[in-house]
Amino acid sequence: MTDPDSSFDSPDSREPEESSDIIIIDDNGRELFEHFRFVADKGQALLRVDKFLTERLQKSSRNRIQQAAQAGCIIVNGKAVKSNYRVKPLDVVQIVMDRPRYDFEIIAQDIPLDIVYEDEYLLVVNKPPGLVVHPGHGNYSGTLVNALAWHFKDNPDYDVADPRMGLVHRIDKDTSGLLVVAKTPDAKTHLGRQFFDKTTKREYVAVVWGRPEPADGRIEGNIGRSLRDRLQMDVFPAGSEYGKHAVTHYRTIEALGPVTVVKCILETGRTHQIRVHMKHIGHPLFNDSRYGGDRILRGVTSATYKTFVEKNFQICPRQALHARTLGFVHPQSGEEMFFTCPVPADMTAMIERWRQLSDAADAAGKR
Repeated sequence: MTDPDSSFDSPDSREPEESSDIIIIDDNGRELFEHFRFVADKGQALLRVDKFLTERLQKSSRNRIQQAAQAGCIIVNGKAVKSNYRVKPLDVVQIVMDRPRYDFEIIAQDIPLDIVYEDEYLLVVNKPPGLVVHPGHGNYSGTLVNALAWHFKDNPDYDVADPRMGLVHRIDKDTSGLLVVAKTPDAKTHLGRQFFDKTTKREYVAVVWGRPEPADGRIEGNIGRSLRDRLQMDVFPAGSEYGKHAVTHYRTIEALGPVTVVKCILETGRTHQIRVHMKHIGHPLFNDSRYGGDRILRGVTSATYKTFVEKNFQICPRQALHARTLGFVHPQSGEEMFFTCPVPADMTAMIERWRQLSDAADAAGKR
């Protein structure tokens, strides 16, 4: 979920309960973090939830709260509601986001950033594999947010802990590639709306086990929390009540025997979408430990081949997925912007080894 409005702070004297540790799995399988919780009084008169929250959050406008409701960030009694929902006595109203609250100091750390583009409104970075995006749950330092705190330490207008600024979307720790960072509240709202409305352009490069048939295709199926393993997402029938509508387009770039290099274009942006959709059609990402790609799924059974694959697992010790292209409309100028970053060294080295093996097999077949 991309939150187009996360400016929820400074509640009034009717203190809400706050927690950064409460994780909510909603009806669509989304993992959300509670930021604020209000329990309506026993004598609460019927009142629209946007007005209810506006009265309790001093620095959050009604318009911003309405945007948050539209994004599914306001939950009443366990279910996401729209801004016209009328709060009743003893209703439990929660404000949730897709990242933990920063109830701790964000430590500025001199972590190198690969900055692709920067102006006064936004920053585009190329995240390396292995770098966690947000602090929390055992990763309170060494994250991209800590690196941003260092980058902006001399900018008095940028507060890295202010949810109205910062990362507009995120990618998994072990996925590399492009992310956009908002430097102003208005930029955050504008960019967040583009992600929520699915008007951004995102293209990934992945290496998958096997050879997809057809070579180019479209995968449609709701994505939600797995009913068998809560650490995984799963695919459910399109149109079902469970999960969130998701569509991935893939195109074969290069078939390399037991594996294939593919381009994936996101029509939607769900948690683990490419990883889950490719597994769903029988082609897990290479070395994706969560979705079964970290074992030999294609190829011969010889000891030599096993050694070859194990070496590739070492060269690319993560799921082979890279966010190569990111496109959006600039929040200030209205200009369409497109950024591309090359596939990183671990993936390119692993792909080259598969290419050499494939070339050798082709040569042997021609003798």
